[in-house]
Amino acid sequence: MRAYEIVSDGGVDALALNERQSPQPGKGEILVAVRASSINYRDLSTVEDPVSRGVKYPLVPNSDGAGEVISVGAGVTKFNTGDRVAGCFFQNWIDGRITAVAMTSAMGGAVDGILAEEALLSEAGAVPVPAHMSYEEAATLPCAGLTAWNCLVEQGGLKAGNTALFLGTGGASIAGLQVAKMMGARAIITSSSDEKLERARGLGADELINYRQIPDWESRVLELTDGAGVDVTIETGGGGTLEKTIEATRIGGTISLIGVLTGGTINPTSVMRKSIRLQGVYVGNRRMFEDMNAALTVNQVHPVIDQVFDFEDARAAYHAMRAAGHFGKLVVKI
Repeated sequence: MRAYEIVSDGGVDALALNERQSPQPGKGEILVAVRASSINYRDLSTVEDPVSRGVKYPLVPNSDGAGEVISVGAGVTKFNTGDRVAGCFFQNWIDGRITAVAMTSAMGGAVDGILAEEALLSEAGAVPVPAHMSYEEAATLPCAGLTAWNCLVEQGGLKAGNTALFLGTGGASIAGLQVAKMMGARAIITSSSDEKLERARGLGADELINYRQIPDWESRVLELTDGAGVDVTIETGGGGTLEKTIEATRIGGTISLIGVLTGGTINPTSVMRKSIRLQGVYVGNRRMFEDMNAALTVNQVHPVIDQVFDFEDARAAYHAMRAAGHFGKLVVKI
């Protein structure tokens, strides 16, 4: 079977598409014929800078994928051949709080990822694919989708009538927008593109802010919330946005920091003064994934995919991620 491998620090164009021996599932494992894999900014960063991340060559990249079970190991009871499954970002985080042990099972980083024709998954590290979704759609869920759910529902306690703020129109923000509307919340979203903002409106966004036209967008958020600020924010922006996010979030609200894009310097006084919960979020566990899929199924939510690339053209998907022109997710079809 073929798999992409990080074999050097040469970046995207140095990714190698190599032949590997087809793996055999051991006790408690399933072998999956991967049908689709989505790309996250974290995957791009790993490919571009494997040395600082401690990558051991060769490493199969990408945490997110979905496919069909083609073989099961001894003792497997949750899945049968033919089942449609998505892999969990952490192969060893079932429930509860994140632990150091769980973090050693992150796909496409600590262990091989899923940008391959076949992948071994732990029985505990996979969930059924929602019946109404394609493989491409399901492949967007393990990182971006679950991170958004964790930020809003698990950490933020989002309820109907609350207001949520999303920065930009990448995978996590758009997934978060869909979750917020599914939960009956009001959604405010920012972008530098009026075209993308109009697309977000089509997904239910209630308020649109072009941050190039309104650099002090935090003041606009306060205006839109009668001076109170939003209940929950997913902070995905670049350097310098966190101070603005703190100002835009209400007293007692929650800000979830995700990924590695957020930066800049902040004065912690505002966090203390407003009793804001500033929470780092690193994806989520399998129980959260199952809860999210149940909600997405009841509401028949379809993840938003910007572009689908052929397996042989996967490097172009990473370049598209670097160009940052996408709305929603970038997916490789296998």
